[in-house]
Amino acid sequence: MKKHLLILALAFSSLNFSAQDAKIAEECFKKADYKCAEEQYSKLAEKEQIQKFQSDYYNNLGTSQRRLGKTALAFKSYEAALRANPISASVYANLASLNSQRGSKAKALEYIDKGLQIEPENVDMYLTRSKIYESQGKKDLALKDLNQILSFAADNIYAKTGLANVKKNSGDLEGALKDYNQLISEKPESLLYNGRADVYLKMKKSKEALVDVNKAISIDPKFSQSYVTKALILFDAAKPKEACTTLDKAVSLGYEKGLLADYYAKCTAPAK
Repeated sequence: MKKHLLILALAFSSLNFSAQDAKIAEECFKKADYKCAEEQYSKLAEKEQIQKFQSDYYNNLGTSQRRLGKTALAFKSYEAALRANPISASVYANLASLNSQRGSKAKALEYIDKGLQIEPENVDMYLTRSKIYESQGKKDLALKDLNQILSFAADNIYAKTGLANVKKNSGDLEGALKDYNQLISEKPESLLYNGRADVYLKMKKSKEALVDVNKAISIDPKFSQSYVTKALILFDAAKPKEACTTLDKAVSLGYEKGLLADYYAKCTAPAK
């Protein structure tokens, strides 16, 4: 009896420590301390015996590594997550997104097709696929995916901004601006001010763009995309030093540095 109680006590103690470790990892991730998150999730994934939890830890590990620019390791972690739990829609979504960003569009679409069979209403996969379709010039399919999201998540802000961005990217800047004005009037969020700033930048309205992107940063100082947009505005205003410092800020908040290679090239280019 005493031996049985001791085993139970040890089991509960182990669960308690795992829960504490998981909480530490979560807190590291929330604070954008991705090095800490990587270390914690790596330990959790290695010692976890329950496959579903192990998959979640590997998935979070992959995202932490991705934010640190460790793409090859991120791929391995996501693949380990998929082996541990082959029916995890979030893992398929992450693999699709990472493959898409690295130019493997066909592979990304394969992951999305498989993922949507598991979770037919996964917003992230539809968003990724709409961007792929748009990059391939398949505007109608891109719009179809964004509208599909709104059919089951009517207030999804990413789908709504996606629709505005399709207009922006196809040259309808006035239409995109009108959409963003409407969205901001309904819900003034960082994402929307950042999106409108990009529209203003493309309209060559740098002053309005800078006002909007600073508003986006004031609402959410940890939204890395806003710093990228601000850097582009500063490059356009012939302020490369400030722009490069702003890019560094975006990377420190988790934006993948590899995706900014073309912009960072301006930081190392010799002054004329």
